Amino acid sequence: MPKASPSARAPSAPGILQQILPLTAWLPHASSAGLQRDCIAGLAIWALTVPQALAYAGIVGVPPVAGLYAVPLAMIAYAFFGTSRTLSVGPDSATALISATTIGTLAAAGTQEHMTLTAGLAALVGGCFLLFGLLRLGWVANFLATPVLKGFTYGLAVIIILGQIPKLLGIEAGKGHFFQQLWAIVIHLPQAHPMTVIVGGFSLLLLFGLPHLVPKIPTSLATVILAILGVSLFDLAAQGVDVVGTIQTGLPPFAWPVISWEQLQLLIPGALTIALVGYAESIAVAKTSAEITGEEIRPNQELLALGLANLGAGLSAGFVGMGSLSRGSVILAAGGRSQIVSLVNAILVILTLLALMPLFRNLPQATLAALVIEAMVRSLKLAYVQKLRRIRIEEFRLFAIAFLGELFLGVFPGIALGVILSLLQMIRRGSYPPTAVLGRSPGTELYFDRATHPEVETIPGLLIYRFDAILAFANAPHFADQLRRYINQTESPVQQVLINAETITEIDTTGIDQILRLQQELNGQGITLAFARIHSRVRGMLERSGAIDRIGMEQFYDSISDGVHAFINAQKP
Repeated sequence: MPKASPSARAPSAPGILQQILPLTAWLPHASSAGLQRDCIAGLAIWALTVPQALAYAGIVGVPPVAGLYAVPLAMIAYAFFGTSRTLSVGPDSATALISATTIGTLAAAGTQEHMTLTAGLAALVGGCFLLFGLLRLGWVANFLATPVLKGFTYGLAVIIILGQIPKLLGIEAGKGHFFQQLWAIVIHLPQAHPMTVIVGGFSLLLLFGLPHLVPKIPTSLATVILAILGVSLFDLAAQGVDVVGTIQTGLPPFAWPVISWEQLQLLIPGALTIALVGYAESIAVAKTSAEITGEEIRPNQELLALGLANLGAGLSAGFVGMGSLSRGSVILAAGGRSQIVSLVNAILVILTLLALMPLFRNLPQATLAALVIEAMVRSLKLAYVQKLRRIRIEEFRLFAIAFLGELFLGVFPGIALGVILSLLQMIRRGSYPPTAVLGRSPGTELYFDRATHPEVETIPGLLIYRFDAILAFANAPHFADQLRRYINQTESPVQQVLINAETITEIDTTGIDQILRLQQELNGQGITLAFARIHSRVRGMLERSGAIDRIGMEQFYDSISDGVHAFINAQKP
């Protein structure tokens, strides 16, 4: 019995371990200098994580400390099981809003039931990720076109900003959809609390100004510290400025969130939405970082890692967490190149929970709102929108529809609209793939698209047609319609159509039937149908269907040049 080749053998034990725990692939080779840089980056990302976690808890509708509860187990789980060395998993604004929207219909914000359901939703999201990973569904993010994903994440950012403005002004927040909340802000503007407005405005000034004045300091943490000092020194809480108040000190209350079967059923749509949106965002951030660091991102392993991370957040009374572009950018800027950064961050957050929480008692709610607004404003990249509009107007329209759908329809209908638009775009592109008429480059045997190479030569009476897709039921009519259009546009009468079939890598029975109907139609017009460079799989299908016998074996050529020369020779007297 022949021996199996090395590539065919089962993976060795270390190989299996590295697949399950990617951390074991790089940790043994880490240098002391690299570990030192990662520890410094861990301190830098802690300075961003703590203010973000406290602020994003406000979006979810849970006490600020729950934001920190969501961090340690999530980051530790991803550090061990994730394939990205720089992705930082934790509180995320977009999924925080979806969580709030999901739970908001079931329990009032701030209640114990709301906190339990929020943690239960995080655990449910983790379960969804684990199931998708075990089923190897890492391709699901492909169902969200990037312009559509950007459209509704930009929409979410605008909705989040609007939701934080009442806290910034010290007024009552409105209920309902985006425009109802906007109108509530307008009519309550005269009731704005002057000192709260000053605190919120000063916080925004620091957040946007400090990076230009002192670029190396952690802006978010510095703003929080200065705001706390201001409230404490001037006793602003007594003057009506809303502050966080006493925050529970200690480790998270580790427990499985107990929810009913009826509540679980109501949470499933939100969990699936968070899983889809969060995974698409996280994998995009991971791949962007991988272009710099060079590691391989394995989508199915990422699903498992995000699943364990969210299970950890749920078990520690936190809320959903995903990969963050802002935290990832800070890690890279600080020189971090491994998940040691996240492990250090998790340890520092635990120490914060154990010892530093009393320091945040005088943290103004307006400052937390400013932190969220600043993060959302920085996530809105106008340059991306302008570039998209300049490059491809069709995708810009998709972006605009997804963005406006979030504002006019609400979070869940807007996201559903985005998914539908992505699928429709995929179907449309599959149904209407690019086509071309080819011509010969002067003095060569090279053939190019006439639309992009007007200098190419055409052979009178011969139309060389290229169809840039598989030929199947969805695009078979387009295949024929485009060919008819090209024939009608040709100046001299067409005697033969030569199909450059090298880009048609698959064909189904509908495609075969379309070819045979087209051949019969063209023959009725005195036009022969020929093929060049046909793919072996397509040839096999045509042979088994009997199509080659009907078309004629002599009409199939190994190259475009062979077909062209055969046509020219046939024209000679």
